[in-house]
Amino acid sequence: MNAQTPVSEALPQWRLDDLYGGRDDPRIEADLAAAQAANDALAALEGQFLEARAKPAALGALLDKGISLYEQAVNLMWSVGAYASLSSSVARDDPAWAKFESDLRARSAVIGAKSLFFTLELNALDDGEIAAALAADKGAARWTPWLRRVRLAKPHELSHEAETMIVERSPGVAGWSRLYDETLSRLAVKDGRRTLTLPEALNRLSDPDETVRKAIAKSLAAALEGAAPVMGLVMNTLAFEKQVEDRWRHYEYPAAARHMSNDVDRAAVDAMEAAVVEAYPAISHRYYALKARVMGKKTLNQWDRNAPLTAAAPRRYGWDEAKGIVLESFEALAPKFADTARGFFAQPWIDAQPRAGKQSGAYSHPVTADRHPYVFLNYMGERRDVLTLAHELGHAVHQTLASPLGTLLADTPLTLAETASIFGEGLVFERLLDQAAPADRRALLAGKIEDGINTVVRQIAFHRFETQFHDARLSGELSVDHINALWLQVMGESLGPAVKLNPGYEYYWAYISHFVHAPFYVYAYAFGDLLVEALMEARRAKPEGFAPLYEALLAAGGTKTHVEALAPFGLDPRDKAFWAAGCARLERLVDEFEALVG
Repeated sequence: MNAQTPVSEALPQWRLDDLYGGRDDPRIEADLAAAQAANDALAALEGQFLEARAKPAALGALLDKGISLYEQAVNLMWSVGAYASLSSSVARDDPAWAKFESDLRARSAVIGAKSLFFTLELNALDDGEIAAALAADKGAARWTPWLRRVRLAKPHELSHEAETMIVERSPGVAGWSRLYDETLSRLAVKDGRRTLTLPEALNRLSDPDETVRKAIAKSLAAALEGAAPVMGLVMNTLAFEKQVEDRWRHYEYPAAARHMSNDVDRAAVDAMEAAVVEAYPAISHRYYALKARVMGKKTLNQWDRNAPLTAAAPRRYGWDEAKGIVLESFEALAPKFADTARGFFAQPWIDAQPRAGKQSGAYSHPVTADRHPYVFLNYMGERRDVLTLAHELGHAVHQTLASPLGTLLADTPLTLAETASIFGEGLVFERLLDQAAPADRRALLAGKIEDGINTVVRQIAFHRFETQFHDARLSGELSVDHINALWLQVMGESLGPAVKLNPGYEYYWAYISHFVHAPFYVYAYAFGDLLVEALMEARRAKPEGFAPLYEALLAAGGTKTHVEALAPFGLDPRDKAFWAAGCARLERLVDEFEALVG
């Protein structure tokens, strides 16, 4: 595809009418009523689980019935919630969708509050009583993985009244996230006489023309500086809300709740963080010094970090070409993966066209196990957009393969949820590299290294910034200047001396939405990337037997811990050397790049 050919004309937009036909679709009220009825039926069982604790067969039957009702209610409420979220994400400039999403969140909280007793009552049972009930009833036994994860929260649960209060006030707390999203969606980045959205501005930071990158970086900094007081207030407020809840739940440190939901312990995450930080000089510091030399500079400006190596127009990919590359890459692994991904192109389940009001970023929304996922991205034709498409379709394939388990068991901890997506990226990169002309290999290799830095080094830096922010918030509200200082310190440490953090870069924390929407989520990207490095090495070692094992890993959803899921491949993520080996693979890519550039 010619570098100047536009890619936006034929990009798909999803249709959501197989969920609901609009805000006034009567199926919405019908499904909410059905969710209420399922919750009422579950509420009628309150007290019976404790009464049956000495009768394993009776307790087992009750567990199966109760969890089935709980999943039924979840499916119905999550379907409506997904419709509101999906619709709003492409219309952040429409107050009607914002109101619909907010009102629905409030109604769902009231409905969901009725089932709060359920997990509290289950966690009041002893481990032996649960084990006997599962052994006595085959229907209940299939819920073992879900129960194991529920019982992780046992030491941190509050009274029924306190849990109800937290659920019912959650829509109000979520209003801060809504303020953040709406502020970002209205962000206006000046580009001469044009005004760019945030996704468009971020894309222009990869422009081959340095004058364009510099101008956009400064305009973006100015826009973020204007938004920073609001963003800082949002982060401070949500961090304080988290402190209060963490204190009541007796979490020892701010990331503890996320570690628990990810089913990992602090030691494993700390070991990964330490391994990555130790590798900063060999990976990011060395690579950026090499890149500066290639670009004829002593140091890189921060707007050069993701710039192409030369001023030549970067390779562009039309939508059909990107689709073909992704499907061919998935086909090389196993036809089932390609066939599953192909269904998303055949149906209106992908929204790829950037447009006003559409939020930045990319995701695959699983909706529920009895529905199908939807894929969201802002496609602009860059190599990274092809990889993003592969990433999100990897998620979608994973979610689809796990769907026969049902919504509760298909739900995958973040430590494994990123595995399929990053693996999909890796498959596409291998294909792009294989097909590249010798002159293009250097640029592709640079792109791969930069993606690795962005996924591993940068995300660990984000995690360290977030940790320091929450630690500092314990002593009081942080000013914007204080947040800026933390950001510059942590990012400078990760990028190294070859990257200059120009004036204005101190405000760039303000657009990292994970800090607001999913505290301490970001390390999962590094976790997943380093796991994929190990999985891809396992595939190279034994390609003939890999696909069935990998399919089994994805189809297992959330029924296995990451340790159990990786055991068939002979991998042990509890070993610190496991993480160091993943970092060493990135270092070898830098070695290869250094050999190419001389």
